[in-house]
Amino acid sequence: MFRRLFQDPVADVQTRESNHVPQSSDHTGLGKFDSFDEIYRSGPANQTNLPYDIMKVARMLASPHIASMSVESKRGSLMMALEAAGAEPKDIMQDALVRQRALSDYEDCQLKKLRDFESFKAEQNRIIQEELDQINIEYLARIQTNVDEVAKQQDTLRAWLKNKHNELAAMAEASEYLAPPEAGGNTLVAALDRAARR
Repeated sequence: MFRRLFQDPVADVQTRESNHVPQSSDHTGLGKFDSFDEIYRSGPANQTNLPYDIMKVARMLASPHIASMSVESKRGSLMMALEAAGAEPKDIMQDALVRQRALSDYEDCQLKKLRDFESFKAEQNRIIQEELDQINIEYLARIQTNVDEVAKQQDTLRAWLKNKHNELAAMAEASEYLAPPEAGGNTLVAALDRAARR
């Protein structure tokens, strides 16, 4: 009983948690994201053998050499470069679709990981809440025990005070018969009488 009374509540909670709650290491969460190139390479169709892919075209259009050109001039320069490299626009468009699919699949995978992680943490929180509720019940019971013990001691004192009152009253009554008749204001009798009336 005394050990539990002086037990560190924080240590008690940590002990309960270590015994009942799955640790964070059991679920790694999202982890480190793959680079876009890694995502593309692991996608449904790896098209790294294309002479021109959609990202190479995007870098070409971002080049400062053609940045000031009009849209039609940029288009003409791009088509000339693709023709010279033997690249077909439809293949590059297909590459864009494949990359978009790879990114979407990767996003779905990460969303699933996140949902799983949320569910894992929600279960942890549920277990912790159960532990907390149980601890709360136990500590409230201990508080109520203390309150009941104080009330019991108070009742004991009140009973003793009642007995004390009766004791003093008996002493005062007896003293009245012992005091000489001429000592009407006997100080001992008066003191006992006052004490009995408190």
